Amino acid sequence: MGRHELYMEDNPAQIGRYTVARRLGSGGMGEVFLAYSPAGSPVAVKVIRSDRLDEATRARFEREALIARTVIGTNRVARFLDADPYARRPWLAMEYVAGATLLDHVDSEGVLPLPLVASLGALLAEGLAAVHDAGLLHRDLKPQNIILGVDGPMIIDFGLAALVDASQDSLSQPGMIIGTVRCMPPEQAGGNPRVTPAADVYALGTVLLYAAAGHYPYDGPKWQAIAAQVTNPQVVPDLSGVPAALLPLIASMLTHEPQDRPTVAAVAATCAGLVGDAGLTPADARWALVACTAGRSPASAAHRLSPSIAARLAELLAATDDIDRSPLDGPPPAPADEPAAPQDRDGKPAETDRQTPERTAPVEPSAVPSGRTPTPRRRPGRPPASSRVADDLRRQYGVQISL
Repeated sequence: MGRHELYMEDNPAQIGRYTVARRLGSGGMGEVFLAYSPAGSPVAVKVIRSDRLDEATRARFEREALIARTVIGTNRVARFLDADPYARRPWLAMEYVAGATLLDHVDSEGVLPLPLVASLGALLAEGLAAVHDAGLLHRDLKPQNIILGVDGPMIIDFGLAALVDASQDSLSQPGMIIGTVRCMPPEQAGGNPRVTPAADVYALGTVLLYAAAGHYPYDGPKWQAIAAQVTNPQVVPDLSGVPAALLPLIASMLTHEPQDRPTVAAVAATCAGLVGDAGLTPADARWALVACTAGRSPASAAHRLSPSIAARLAELLAATDDIDRSPLDGPPPAPADEPAAPQDRDGKPAETDRQTPERTAPVEPSAVPSGRTPTPRRRPGRPPASSRVADDLRRQYGVQISL
């Protein structure tokens, strides 16, 4: 048993110096718990599966954990606090970030409008740049590893990088890579353990694609079929539903060859430019993203949107006639002689560490539907997400003092 470890049957009462309050989730990599430090600070502690971990992997985990503590220059990555790679069940403690994941938000509320996707991309790229400057990679960026908190998006599960591709047969571990291969670059899905920062750029492209269109570049019933598509340079990614202004950037991030992808700095600059093209400042766009995804209006007059900016954003979000309007406003009407498309996505593989349901029809590795248009999913009886965001912004900011 590792140092300071105390277990009660399946659930730990204490992990290291942290007192466990409750389980937050579980999956192929292990279990996540909300716990508290001796002084009462909340932390997220991930207890990692001990199987398939040899001494070399544990040593690598320890090295990367020590380096992870040195990441500075960003508040977009949940801080790495502590770890014990040599415990019977290795664990790591990270800053606890309250909020929904990007995956859950898109699945329940619909995709984000273009200006907010651009803000999301700029913020996450800035965070990844700090990680890369420390000589680390994330290696497992995906929509469920983005928490939409009250201060903006945060990248979590940073620190697990040492374990994600630690074993040569990691693709076959049930529940782990099944939930991430859709976000893997070709070089990583092909089994190359020596990836570069371009791998994180590709993964960020899949995150922005999901935020903007509600689907992944490749899909299928099993990880083998998806990996076959990802690693085949002749199979192009599905970019249906992406606003035209965002298409060049996401397409460049998802290119097959790592050297052809933009840097994270270039991604951040392009996203900031798209925010500016929408008539917003980066700060205004971030606050609007928080208001949309975390349900929180700016807390102080110094951070409030001016009425003119709020009106501009509301105009962008409410517009339905523009050619680049968000697909969250609903699918095109079905032809009269064909039934309307269903409003849910029964059978869609769950891109989380939860159990992955099977699709009703397999997707062959050699063929990706080029014209596939995903059906937006939102709660029955709810107005379109763009209308709700616009109404919320008018209500929150319309009567506030200008900057």
